[in-house]
Amino acid sequence: MDSTAIATCILAGSFILFVLLRFPIALGLAGSSILTLLYLKVPLATVGQTMIQGMNSYSLLTIPFFILAGQIMSEGKMALRLINLAQLFVGGIRGGLAMVNCVACMFFGNISGSAIADVSSIGSVMIPSMKKKGYDTDYSVGVTVSSAIQGVVVPPSHNLVLYSLAAGGGISITSLFLAGIVPGILMCISLMATSYVFAVKRGYEKGDPVSRKDIPRILRDGFMSLLTAVIILGGIFSGWFTATESGAIACLYAFVLTFFIYRDIPLKRMTVILKRTFRTVSMVLFLIAASAAFSWVLAYLQVPGMITDWMLTISDNPILILLIINVVLLLLGAPMDMAPLILIMTPILLPVVTSIGMDPVHFGIILMLNLGIGLLTPPVGTVLFVGAAIGNISISQATKAMMPFFYVLCIVLLILTYIPGIVMWLPNLVQ
Repeated sequence: MDSTAIATCILAGSFILFVLLRFPIALGLAGSSILTLLYLKVPLATVGQTMIQGMNSYSLLTIPFFILAGQIMSEGKMALRLINLAQLFVGGIRGGLAMVNCVACMFFGNISGSAIADVSSIGSVMIPSMKKKGYDTDYSVGVTVSSAIQGVVVPPSHNLVLYSLAAGGGISITSLFLAGIVPGILMCISLMATSYVFAVKRGYEKGDPVSRKDIPRILRDGFMSLLTAVIILGGIFSGWFTATESGAIACLYAFVLTFFIYRDIPLKRMTVILKRTFRTVSMVLFLIAASAAFSWVLAYLQVPGMITDWMLTISDNPILILLIINVVLLLLGAPMDMAPLILIMTPILLPVVTSIGMDPVHFGIILMLNLGIGLLTPPVGTVLFVGAAIGNISISQATKAMMPFFYVLCIVLLILTYIPGIVMWLPNLVQ
């Protein structure tokens, strides 16, 4: 076995060992990179330099702004206003509360860009409400956690920004945001259709009708809340400002709306919001820095090229290769969280998919949906855990209730994988 093969085994083996020992992923990435470079006798200063270069990106400022805007909006009564807006449109259908859940999660995901924020904010309101209206508790949790996955695909998802950075920054964030719109709508429609089938089968009733006198207020409050996403997306798509600038403006708007227009929470809560945001951003930045070092070692050892050659020896059929990639990502999404997998797998798999003709923007959406579905599956399944905690049910109950929606999301994944026009229609239209 030559030195390159041994170094590759050290890199992969030490990282797996760190994960099994429950080290933080960022420390595992940095530690395995250091051990590999020690074996190769490459100066360790390379690790520090690569980590710093990994964070030296103007586009990286987009992430803390998006996170801060989402934290401010989720702290107030944004979720309730969006639920009321969704109730206005779909609440009158049989099983209306479940459909309200689906639509509200898409609306909120359009602002927070986070599945965990989605299930925390929407779930804390919708799960108790559905239980009061006679919906089974496990079903209420299942539809909530499944709907929350829309937040990783619909723009402005900070995970799409992470993907762009992991791909070397050469993929347009604007194109990624455009590519996520139609898949997000398709996911919402699919989940709503599944909810309707369950409503008919189990005899769930329609939601309560909305009073006519409340309609203007609901529309106004809903529009004011969704305006955050309009500012972000409208500014980016129109070219008036960059993704980073739009994030800063969205933070300002969210701050004024939450603290001064609606006065949902006292101004002193801003300290708590900032602390929570800084904690999240620091973890993300450390993870990005560590993954930059790990990716550099992968490139130094020419691992992406070897994996591409190996997969092409299995088959030169793009359909089979994409199926294998989807299965691998779904399996990896079960034990690992989303952000580290984006940063680790993008430099490995992107050369593979581009070699068979897949557009990097298309692959970005497929990667997001794969890893988003992974947030539903044990043993990690952070979205599933949060939903089960809110509904006060066991993980096994939540998993069983989530499975029908899981299968629907997998079908959507296959449709988006093999019909690229659905994903690429809007990006190609705007170009």
